[in-house]
Amino acid sequence: MHSLIVVSHPDPASLTHAVATGIGRAITAASTANSVEIADLAREGFDPRFTLDDIGVINRTAPASGAVRTEQARIDSADRLIITYPVYWWSMPALLKGWIDRVFASGWAYDESPDGKLEKRLGRLHVHLVAIGGATRATYDRRGYSKAMAAQIDHGIFDYCGAQLLSSDLLLIPETRTTDELLAEACRIGRRIAGGDTGRAAA
Repeated sequence: MHSLIVVSHPDPASLTHAVATGIGRAITAASTANSVEIADLAREGFDPRFTLDDIGVINRTAPASGAVRTEQARIDSADRLIITYPVYWWSMPALLKGWIDRVFASGWAYDESPDGKLEKRLGRLHVHLVAIGGATRATYDRRGYSKAMAAQIDHGIFDYCGAQLLSSDLLLIPETRTTDELLAEACRIGRRIAGGDTGRAAA
């Protein structure tokens, strides 16, 4: 199976990149049948700005740009989409949100008929989310951030397109004594994904 790991962080030496790499290595180590591609949005220079051209795609008056079609083709060629990102202001970074805004476009990720009927087009895609947060789980739960992130990201994006969200992990730095422990957890996540575990992790 082919996994596309999308990582959104400007620093290649970041913990987010290390987690993405650890997940990828665990997946490929699990079976020679597994392959992994890492899409580093910052290094690749993806433009997250939603422009008039993107509105043209929605209105069916213009085709998607080459950059958007390239990203859609990457996803089309993957069995699994794994998104790894740091939590910024209780959500995802602007670069990743812009990637989703532009790539998960009407006519590709979903469609809506004139009578308002929704067609979900990503039903074959398995999605795994791995977020890295800087607060404690008690803070997330007390303020309702865990539920808010699930509503916004898990359901508002991926369920809307029909993608199968198989796991959503939240790795919390304050609750991990060492970086090595957090990276070990990333490897466990990779092995679980490779094993086809569909159990939803608490987010």
